[in-house]
Order: sequence, then structure tokens, then C-alpha cells
Amino acid sequence: MAGNFNPFAKKMQAEGLPDVVIANFEYYYTQLVAGATGMISEAEIEPVESLPDAETFPAELAEAGRQALGQTILLKLNGGLGTSMGLARAKSLLPVKNGLNFLDIIARQVEHSNIPLVLMDSYNTRDDSLAALAKYPHLRGDIPLDFLQHKVPKIFEADFSPAVWPADPELEWCPPGHGDIYTALVTSGMLHTLLEAGYRYVFVSNVDNLGAVIDPAILGYFAQNNLPFLMEVADRTEADKKGGHLARRPDGQLILRESAQCPAEDAGAFQNISRHKYFNTNNLWIRLPTLQRVLAAKQNVLGLAMIRNRKTVDPRDKTSPGVIQLETAMGSAIAVFEGAQAVRVPRSRFAPIKKTSDLLNVRSDNFILTGDFQVVPNPARELSELTVVNLDPQFYQLIDDFEARFPHGAPSLVDCERLTVQGDVTFGKNVTLKGSVEIVNSGKNPAKIEDGAVISGRRSAGA
Repeated sequence: MAGNFNPFAKKMQAEGLPDVVIANFEYYYTQLVAGATGMISEAEIEPVESLPDAETFPAELAEAGRQALGQTILLKLNGGLGTSMGLARAKSLLPVKNGLNFLDIIARQVEHSNIPLVLMDSYNTRDDSLAALAKYPHLRGDIPLDFLQHKVPKIFEADFSPAVWPADPELEWCPPGHGDIYTALVTSGMLHTLLEAGYRYVFVSNVDNLGAVIDPAILGYFAQNNLPFLMEVADRTEADKKGGHLARRPDGQLILRESAQCPAEDAGAFQNISRHKYFNTNNLWIRLPTLQRVLAAKQNVLGLAMIRNRKTVDPRDKTSPGVIQLETAMGSAIAVFEGAQAVRVPRSRFAPIKKTSDLLNVRSDNFILTGDFQVVPNPARELSELTVVNLDPQFYQLIDDFEARFPHGAPSLVDCERLTVQGDVTFGKNVTLKGSVEIVNSGKNPAKIEDGAVISGRRSAGA
């Protein structure tokens, strides 16, 4: 099926998108109409058997990292609205610990460590986020606080033409994935600004991952080995088997394979956590001078692996026309930089909050907020694994429903191995859960757990 890029170019120019963004989109659109799927088969890759382990790095690497802190930037991806939890504004404004939201905690971390903070915002998150950070005047230095992620057109699946949806023209556009970070650093002028100010290293992570703090030993390893790009990976568990994994090409180059890039016939190998042992935490270290040099050599088109996502033009209307969204993942740049490496890190450096069950865990006494504003596992917790939390999605998936059912905050989970809640249950003050707990309200009326309750095992609630 032939495709014509001219209508896309005109649409993007009319929207004021930079030429670099248009060139990048054309790169992927050309692949799409040529029949490329972005798939990476099992036959094309090899598993990664072992990696350097950050938990074994010696003290001298931490000292080298501390020496490099003055040339380091913390960059947080802050483009999401948290719509899966029913949020209508930046997810980073959600209170997460001790009444502080993600941005509060991150701002206090960087003020404590005296490292500049930069956000990659979207059009949806920028205004609210910058307003929230206005109360931290020390953040405002010579480096702008943020730059904007771009948007790209959706593509009608039927004929590869630009999606048109007069009922809501905003639905004709989609984010290009966080792989857009490299393009946006150029078009915003942020890359030039950072280099002119003498910064050489950037640590990038998701704003909702409070485990992603700057680790001096990892920075020291990155700087001392003169690496262009370093990905933090963690051991895959059964809970991670459907997520992307690290692999190696036959020539030795590390690559990242996402689930959307795995052919159906290779799903078994993809989900085999003994074969593919490591997943990408989306914590990345990038050497800025190398990034500038590689981008210049490639005319600002890095050529990241294409991810082809099938959707409907109105995601809330499954009968609306089918579209293709072309995206890239920032971690796939590991395949672009010669000499790029990965390092194994402990699971504690990957603690994103994607669901209300994650939020309950972090708000509970399973985690504490330290004096330097790090959210870390409570050392008093004797159980080796974090509490497995399963909340009835009918009553707890959306944040307003969740908050209404925990009006006094999270129960104590530090001695709780597993929590399952079925039905409509509201928790009172100072509730303590121990061992494996199952709370079931099978009635039609809401139930309440009384103040001060200590619960273990199975408990029926309500009438």
C-alpha cells in the first residue's frame, strides 16, 4: 500500500512543529509504508548472560561519582497525566508520601544535593508542574526548568493517511514515545544550553519512579569508563515477564526489545525470565558531548527502533477508525551508541507508581522518607519481598475512589505479606495488617474496617 508523506509534512508544519521532528517522523513513516513492523525475532538476538553489578561497586567509584556531580543534571520524564488512575492533570502532582507529591520530593532531593533539575514536560503537564515548582526558588538557575515533548500525527490504518477527527481534532495527534527526548533536547535548545554551561552527564528517569535517585557509584562507573550511554537494568521476575528486556545482537551490540516488537511466535522465549534475565528500569545515563556528536553525524535522526502501536482514533470509542501510532523508546538508544553498556541494579531503584496498589504500598510504613528526601524501603520490614497488594478495581482503580476508602491514610503493611480486598471496604484509622490478609465484602452495602483493627488471615466485612 503506497503512502504519501506530503500531507503529514503540511499538517506538522501548520502545527508549528520543527523540521527535525518532521524529518524524524518521515523516517519512521517511510519504514511503515515499506512494510516494516518493528519486530525483533528471537533468531536475531542472543540473551545477555551477565553484567557488571552496581551492588558490588567499590567505594572509589562512589568518590569518582561525587567528583563528577558538578557536571551532572537530573532529568525527569514528566509528560504523563496518570489517566489510568483517573487523574486529569500531571501525575507528578499526586500526593505520594507524607503529604508530598512526586515533584515536591524530587525538588527537595535536588536542593539537598545541589544538582540541577530538568523536566521533559508535555503540553498537558507543563503549566501545572511549573506552577507547583514555583515554591522552590533555589531550583531556578541558569538552566531552564523544563523543555517540551513533541506530538506527531496518528495514521489511519486503512490507507496510511493522516488521521482526521473533526469531533475532537486533538485526537488526531499522539505522543511519539519517550524516545522523543533526544529530538526535543535539540529543538528546545536544551542540549546546547547544558553543554555551554559545562554539563557532561545526564541521569534520566521517570518522574513516578522514586527509586531513581543519583547514585554516586554508578555515576563514577559511567564517568571513569568514559561510556557514551549506560542503562540500569534489574532482574526480571514473573511479574516482569511481559515487559521489555535487554538482549544482544550477534555483533555484540546491546539492544532493547519491547513486547510490541516481539513476534507472536516468540512470545514464549520473550517471557522466559531464565533466558532473558534483565529488564530496562528506564534509568539511563547519557554523556552529553557524545549525544551531540552522534546526533550531528545522523542529521538529528538517531534511527531508534520503531514501535508500531495499533489503536482507535478515539481511544474511548472502540468503533472509531483504526489508527497506527508510531513511537520509540528512549532506552532503545542503547543500540545506537557504540560501546553502550548496561549495569545490574537492585530492584529498589525501580519503584514506579502505576496503579493505586503501588501507591498504597509507598504511602504505607513499607517505605520511609529519609532526611535527604529519598523514599526507601523501611529497614524494620523483616519480610524479604514487598507486600503484594490486590485491590478490587471496581472500587479502588480510580484515585478519587481510592482516597475515599483510605480517608485516614494507608494501613500498616510492614508485617503484611499479601493484601487482597474484594468489594467495597473503607479503612479506619490505625489499621494494622499482618501476614496474608484477605478482606471480602460480598454484600451490596459498603463496609468499614474499624479504627485500630489488627487483621490477619481472611475476614468478611459488611452484611
